[in-house]
Amino acid sequence: MPEPCAYFRGEYMNPKDAKIGIMTHAFHYGTATFGGINATWDEELEQFCLFRLKDHYRRQLTACKMLHMRLPYNADDMSAITVEAVRRTGFRQNVYCRPVAYKSSESLGVRLHDLDADWLMIATVLPPFSSKGGLRCCTSSWVRTCDNQILTHGKICGGYANGALAKTEAQMAGFDDGIMLTPEGHVSEGAVTNTFFVLKGRLVTPPPSDGILLGMTRDTVMQLARNELGMETIERSIVRSELYEAEEAFFTGTYAGVVPIVEIDHRPVGTGEVGALTTRLQELYRGLAAGRNPKYSPWYTFLKPD
Repeated sequence: MPEPCAYFRGEYMNPKDAKIGIMTHAFHYGTATFGGINATWDEELEQFCLFRLKDHYRRQLTACKMLHMRLPYNADDMSAITVEAVRRTGFRQNVYCRPVAYKSSESLGVRLHDLDADWLMIATVLPPFSSKGGLRCCTSSWVRTCDNQILTHGKICGGYANGALAKTEAQMAGFDDGIMLTPEGHVSEGAVTNTFFVLKGRLVTPPPSDGILLGMTRDTVMQLARNELGMETIERSIVRSELYEAEEAFFTGTYAGVVPIVEIDHRPVGTGEVGALTTRLQELYRGLAAGRNPKYSPWYTFLKPD
């Protein structure tokens, strides 16, 4: 029977059998960095497409440098291990891959420089993301952490408590997600997603300086807009009022893809329906992530299961 597969301490195993000690530094202080990689199953061709696999690992290795981690793996090693783990699952459906680099020393005390590090990877199945025709969002009371508080250009595990608070607040108030602002009041991110808006017919997204993660899907959508639709994305600070002026809005993220936003703070985005540009980018991204656009073949790693 198909089952999830983990790579842990040099071996492949069921994730339930992979254990860390309760004194592990990353468990206490969030001193870890994670990633998310899609292995999209193509039923017709009976193969997986792992999308931008090495790009994900190059970014994770940069985050490791930020956290003073040295690993015995490079991006090629990590990619090969991930492909093998997906193969070993036996699944014939979309697989989500979660790599984690973490401070593995069983030692308490707040510091980074003198601790061991390790890397693991989990290949599993998640329920499909559903935006129910478009998300209803609110502006979060939780402020997005800035880069001088915790590194925002890496997926640092401890920093995601910030997004968890924002999403929990939103859902308990009856919304689907929250949109966080920077300490200066600029639009930053959703709980775990980048934000895009159509303002006066132009595609606009917050810049790297406004506390955002440099998301892989964000970068992909910007390239799709330019290459396929002839539309440049403007990276600039966005103030809260512009949330209510937007003609369209959407989130991007590896697990979610391109997700429409139809309401913000009880105000409709545009007409309150999913916009034409959002729909087109959603379609383009889905085809791209499934390995169906040969123009982007350097981004594809294909796997035909046994």
